[in-house]
Amino acid sequence: MVPKEVLKKVKRIEITTRSLVNDVFSGEYHSVFKGRGMEFAEVREYQIGDDIRTIDWNVTARQGRPYVKVFDEERELTVMLLVDVSSSGEFGTVRQMKGEIAAEICALLAFSAIKNNDKVGLIIFSDQVEKFVPPRKGKSHVLRVIREILYHKPQGTQTNIAAALEFLSRVARRRSVVFLVSDFISSGYEKALQIANKRHDLVAVTITDPREIDMPDVGILELEDAETGEILLLDTSSLEVRREFAQRTSEWSEQREKLFRTLAVDSIDIRTDQPYIEPLIRFFRMRAKRFR
Repeated sequence: MVPKEVLKKVKRIEITTRSLVNDVFSGEYHSVFKGRGMEFAEVREYQIGDDIRTIDWNVTARQGRPYVKVFDEERELTVMLLVDVSSSGEFGTVRQMKGEIAAEICALLAFSAIKNNDKVGLIIFSDQVEKFVPPRKGKSHVLRVIREILYHKPQGTQTNIAAALEFLSRVARRRSVVFLVSDFISSGYEKALQIANKRHDLVAVTITDPREIDMPDVGILELEDAETGEILLLDTSSLEVRREFAQRTSEWSEQREKLFRTLAVDSIDIRTDQPYIEPLIRFFRMRAKRFR
């Protein structure tokens, strides 16, 4: 039986997100995803202004000039939520843990999807795929999806994004809108990300806490890696130590962003110390402008 506190959390999230979905996100979602069309219709010659990601490289190679795939507007989309529940999601130094923010963002996206009569599915993963909820429509189904995210007790502690994306490829045969929600503390997922992004309309949602970027001067600090359990003592009174920490995290972030740009993966950066509404709205409006 689902604990009462989890049901209360689900209800709170539903109430919190209801007005946002009705007033903002439902319309933004429709203009970004429904208007673009996802069902393949034909191939035609490239025209100025076409999205280069729609180029059909096989036809282009055969004809010797660029061709693009044309899609008819599809009445019904499938939205897949891939949610990282590894131990690092239980970290947060402001108001909420990264995992709690992930649940709220998924709720917003899921309610926006069903408001547009779309299906929503869920893959919960850590260093293994832990839960798969097949796509379905309806409010009761979305409430179940949110409950699963909040109530799930992970078996794994670390993160394997590649395994989650490979599982997605096996269960989602139809092109879907995929939101990959994680802090991306993982490696070796580049190839799987590239394949998944070709098959689906994939959006990477990265959640970061400010203390993962910048270390304050608090003297000797004992840090425990939430995913591996490794203990590290850090003298944060040293300016050199703090600079090295900031430089490493900056390089890691730049490498991730470069990967997204190289693979043409859309991304949204969320911080636990800032409202997530604005980055989401900016993303939707950027997408709408691009496909206009």
